[in-house]
Amino acid sequence: MIAYKFLRDGDVAPFTGFAWPVGEWVEAETVDLCRGGIHACRPRDLPFWIGRHLWEIELAGEIVERERKVVAQRGRLLRRLDEWTPEFLDEFVDDLLRRTRRRFGAVAVAGGYVADIQRFRAQRRVGLAALAAARAAESNAGPRAYDEERARQAHWLADRLGLS
Repeated sequence: MIAYKFLRDGDVAPFTGFAWPVGEWVEAETVDLCRGGIHACRPRDLPFWIGRHLWEIELAGEIVERERKVVAQRGRLLRRLDEWTPEFLDEFVDDLLRRTRRRFGAVAVAGGYVADIQRFRAQRRVGLAALAAARAAESNAGPRAYDEERARQAHWLADRLGLS
């Protein structure tokens, strides 16, 4: 299975601190959501896990798919997506900001989220900007609107990156 993985500088996993070797298989002792295994995401999961560097990863062995991630027994980094740049992320947040401002800017509670997105953009906290846009949708129209906004974000990212 081809999936995607966010890593910090030096190809280090953000939660475990594991330094990933490029092109080599890494094996996990267990496949246990949030406890063990190789964690990755599908294109639809990208907005929930936005990080510094995006890699394409091949997963093998036992693979467990959950709502917002996948966990596998084995994985190997295939290639870093060079399109994932600060400029690309700026475009993404600009799209979030325009859309949220257009849809909710005059709505008192949701309008506060516009300011949040602006602040998170300035701080380069893209994941929080995406969350704020989704929460604006939810505060205006309920949980389904949150899911729809997250799906729209995933589509924007996958489409611009050419992911299937």
